[in-house]
Amino acid sequence: MAAGIRDVAAAAQVSVGTVSNVLNAPHKVAPATVERVMAAIEELGFVRNDAARQLRAQRSRCVALIVLDIGNPFFTDVARGAERRAAQLNLTVLFGTSDDDVGRERSYIDAFEEQRVFGVLVSPASDDLSRMAALHSRGTPVVLVDRDGAGTPFSSVAVDDVAGGRLAAGHLCEIGRRRLAFVGGPHSLRQVSDRLRGAREAVAEHRGVKLEVIETEELSVLAGRAVGEQLCARPAVSRPDAVFCANDLLAIGMLQALTLTGDLRVPDEIALIGYDDIDFARSAVVPLSSIRQPSNQIGTAAIDLLAAAAELEEPRHIVYQPELVVRASTAG
Repeated sequence: MAAGIRDVAAAAQVSVGTVSNVLNAPHKVAPATVERVMAAIEELGFVRNDAARQLRAQRSRCVALIVLDIGNPFFTDVARGAERRAAQLNLTVLFGTSDDDVGRERSYIDAFEEQRVFGVLVSPASDDLSRMAALHSRGTPVVLVDRDGAGTPFSSVAVDDVAGGRLAAGHLCEIGRRRLAFVGGPHSLRQVSDRLRGAREAVAEHRGVKLEVIETEELSVLAGRAVGEQLCARPAVSRPDAVFCANDLLAIGMLQALTLTGDLRVPDEIALIGYDDIDFARSAVVPLSSIRQPSNQIGTAAIDLLAAAAELEEPRHIVYQPELVVRASTAG
């Protein structure tokens, strides 16, 4: 028969309440007592019944994190930041990736709600936040990640993507480029549309600059390579002389096409800048200029907002400012 919490209490010569505190709030218990209880747990092979504990508490110690693409290093870094902070608060992070699919996002939210998660962190796949609102109304905290939640009932942590778009396009204009292209999509993603908006604002401030918009179905290396191959096939007079990609994965794919199949020199013939400043950006064959986001901080702040949700009378919104990182792909 499996050992229970009373068996652990008897073996450690403490109360059942003390064992519970060691398992759920060890900071409340003297270190020597914690050691004694943990030794009893090890000796008896005790495994706590989380399912029963969740039913009693009506909430688990698990946090759900739903991102657009866990294969994107930006979201991987966000997840790492969230995981580290969650561990400090005795929380566990469960992951899901929506692949920019609203239906898949809803399925994850449904599944996590059934598990009575402590709260949900989500990078929304669209502007439709009705499923998050229903979850929030039933008492499960929701924090928007990489998306400004101003005007919604949710706390949020994000980067000012409009400002980031202005930085990227403004930099291309300032180095003398006049035929710009914005590559990214789908435009239904708020991050993409905000970066495009910022790029348009920057272009409007520089005389004689034109902006071509090339929408992609996804924000991937393969999508960037496909656009790069299309640009290589154009006559030189109809090609842009600078490209702003909505994320670094697109920019890396485009760089592959331009340098390996198109024999176009970067930045001499086409300057190239990405967004996110993932590790691959600095180690690319031509180090990639990018717009840096504090990805780890975003994950950490999201967990802190979630933990404080019960005490917040109004939603809180954290908006970080992006940073321009200039490397060889635009520096010449």
